[in-house]
Amino acid sequence: MDELSDALSRQRQEEQRRALRALLARPLIRADEMVFPLVRRHAAVLRDWLARETGWHLQSERDFVRLHKRPADNRDATRPAHVGRGTQRKTFNRRRYVLFCLLLTDLERGDAQITLGRLGEGLGRAVADPALSERGLVFTLDHQEARRDLVVVVRLLLALGVLVRVAGEEEQFLRRGLEGDVLYDVDRRVLSALLVSARGPSLVALNGADASLDLEERLRALTETFVPDTPEGRNRELRHRLARRLLDDPVVYWADLDEDETAYLTNQRGAMVRRLQQATGLVPEVRAEGLALVDPEGELTDEKVPAEGTEGHLALLMAERLAEAGPEGVGLDEAEAWIQGWQSDYRRYWRKAACEPGAAHGLCRQTLARLAALRLVARRGERVMPLPALGRFRVQPAATPDDGPPFSSGQPARQPDLVDPLADE
Repeated sequence: MDELSDALSRQRQEEQRRALRALLARPLIRADEMVFPLVRRHAAVLRDWLARETGWHLQSERDFVRLHKRPADNRDATRPAHVGRGTQRKTFNRRRYVLFCLLLTDLERGDAQITLGRLGEGLGRAVADPALSERGLVFTLDHQEARRDLVVVVRLLLALGVLVRVAGEEEQFLRRGLEGDVLYDVDRRVLSALLVSARGPSLVALNGADASLDLEERLRALTETFVPDTPEGRNRELRHRLARRLLDDPVVYWADLDEDETAYLTNQRGAMVRRLQQATGLVPEVRAEGLALVDPEGELTDEKVPAEGTEGHLALLMAERLAEAGPEGVGLDEAEAWIQGWQSDYRRYWRKAACEPGAAHGLCRQTLARLAALRLVARRGERVMPLPALGRFRVQPAATPDDGPPFSSGQPARQPDLVDPLADE
């Protein structure tokens, strides 16, 4: 009987781990997704754990579940939204984010069905507002580039389940404009769950005392939560903040933490990391410069190094070369010159467009953005600075018996260029 009870307990814990990992990978899960019943089954346990460890709220409805994740750092711009994959991947910039917010406003006031053309016309009226037009925002369906931005935003809404395509195809709209219109159903329940904030935007006044707030201060006002001025309240807030960073960020460097965060994590690191590991299956990697929760399955990241394809190979080459650079880093021009050399070396293996004249400029920026999203490098103006975690990509020659213990593969090994203090854990 005890063996059966233990087996059932292990199965329940494994299911809860799978459900939590699914939520961390996709904070909005709809009823038509395979993992939805599993998440719903364990929603109560997950809700309690998330509230206690991270301060995130889990909303469970009959047709979707929504993890209300709030980023630990509102200033982090390294992980923008994107749609599509591979060479068809489209990344959100500031303009597309503005259009996205304006579309949500239009959909909230609109009917249960809407066309792509009407969404575009609504954007045209919205950007006529002096507050937007004075900042240079222009939108008109007469320009294909504007229609392309609209389609990218709409495809994100399709992926989220806010819109459901009824008839038509966005590619036809891109080529033919209103003659190739598309019809959508609007799911208002999912729409209402998209906004994640601790304070409604309407409560951040646009006049009076809040009129002088800049964007960063407004974001802080939207996400700031009440913290009781007690030791317990402050410690709970520190625990939530650090757990969010460990679950959301590729790596947490000690140098990025303030004094209170450093003191709390130094004292509570072992217990906190164990709780997060047991709940998620992530493997803690503790180093002298910081710590990370690593996913052996590679499921909880939208950026991978190494990865398949031209961009994946290029990111690995760039990581290896930058790992050899000194702490002063390299200039963007030098990094771009490396790619120009690789274009000749790997022309047979890369896709044709990546080897065309002038392609190195865009490839360099895209590759560095990928490495920055993984906290492997940082941009400082026109220079690229390696961060400590990049040391794992430093290629060292294979050892011989005279030099020391050989590597089992006999191939160059990538070893973390970090001090490992795991012995004291």
